[in-house]
Amino acid sequence: MAVWEIEEIFSDILDRARSLDPVNTRQWFDKLNVTQLDGGSLIIGCPDDSTVQFMRENCRTSFLRASQQVTGHLVTVDFVIDDKDEMGLSSSQPDNNIGFKQNPDYTFGNFVVGPSNRLAHASCIAISQSPGDTYNPLFLYGSSGLGKTHLLHAVCCETRNKYNGAVIQFLSCEDFVNRFIRAIEQGNLAGFQSQFRTVDTLVIDDIQFLSEREQSQEEFFHTFNALYNSGKQILLSADSPPNEIPALEKRLISRFNWGLVARVDPPSYETRAAIIQKKARLRGLEISEEISEYIAKRIYANVRELEGALTTIYAVSMTSNEPITLELAKFALEGQVDAAVRHISITDIIDVVTTYYDVRLTDLQSKKRSQSITLPRQICMYLARNLTKHSLEEIGGHLGGRDHTTVMHACSKIADIEKTDDKMKNLLLDLTKKITENNPT
Repeated sequence: MAVWEIEEIFSDILDRARSLDPVNTRQWFDKLNVTQLDGGSLIIGCPDDSTVQFMRENCRTSFLRASQQVTGHLVTVDFVIDDKDEMGLSSSQPDNNIGFKQNPDYTFGNFVVGPSNRLAHASCIAISQSPGDTYNPLFLYGSSGLGKTHLLHAVCCETRNKYNGAVIQFLSCEDFVNRFIRAIEQGNLAGFQSQFRTVDTLVIDDIQFLSEREQSQEEFFHTFNALYNSGKQILLSADSPPNEIPALEKRLISRFNWGLVARVDPPSYETRAAIIQKKARLRGLEISEEISEYIAKRIYANVRELEGALTTIYAVSMTSNEPITLELAKFALEGQVDAAVRHISITDIIDVVTTYYDVRLTDLQSKKRSQSITLPRQICMYLARNLTKHSLEEIGGHLGGRDHTTVMHACSKIADIEKTDDKMKNLLLDLTKKITENNPT
């Protein structure tokens, strides 16, 4: 088969794989090339080991299906590094010194920095440049889907690039506990301790799962001490700060607080819009600012939901063979982004706000203009404007018959405060979270 024929077939396979699996489609698919296509075997060359790992774990099935659909034959698919042995026998093995599988998307360059994550991002860069010398331990916490795992991967990637041969262990807390249990069962506790107490950097994701595991906490306590006393870097993540993790030993809480504890908050509107653009470029998508702003205004919970919205838009565009426009985006996301909004009522919002401020609905509906009543009333108006489809007049009607200009003024005022006051921003995020949690889709 001629080279140009192979390249043409592979181009068709790439297009088909993208349509079969929009979730894992990436712009750097264009860097893939054919190492072998004959005898029912397709070997695809990748630029580096992390790409090989990503493709083997996430894309083998879609490329297998795409190859068989395009060629009409049974085809086996494998991925190798371009400059390795043709059959890839040596290319797929991860570095023995690295205890994690790098996601090529999770780098500092692909992380969008905003007010909600600036401290966490800066501290991660600092420890990757000088492990064990700056913030040790570094403890990141925040709700699921806000980018903590992305930062953990980025630290490992940057540390490995800067310090060739650095021994890094990156695993989930659950994996740490399971390995510890197996070591006890197999009578190999010394081997387990050697594996984790001799690394240069130890990264544990979701450390809150040490909760109520007394023996595992004991082992991690000694592992922590061994690494810390040797000047090795410790990086941990959790969904809450150390002192709020239930059933965690006080001596561990104390040690987790020795270094820097950095919170990761939900992204602001501007950050969400930037994240959408960044994620779109990673997938080779061109979307307008109008589309990214539409998504950012409607989805605010976490980054994973933003990625899900992009996946949905891409899938609809591919299946309908239409360009990505605002109209197509609205059609694609109608159910996804509007379900929660349709389900939330002004009464739901008022209930959460009045409970938080300990005021009565009759006070909000009254003519009282004291700050203790005016502020929660204005917050109700602002949240109702952002979380429901009610008109300004309808919102004002629920709050004592205020006219639309009063509601507009309230919304504008709260929006201005939110831009400059972190406490107000965090309060609005917390109230929004409570409202949406009380009204699952």
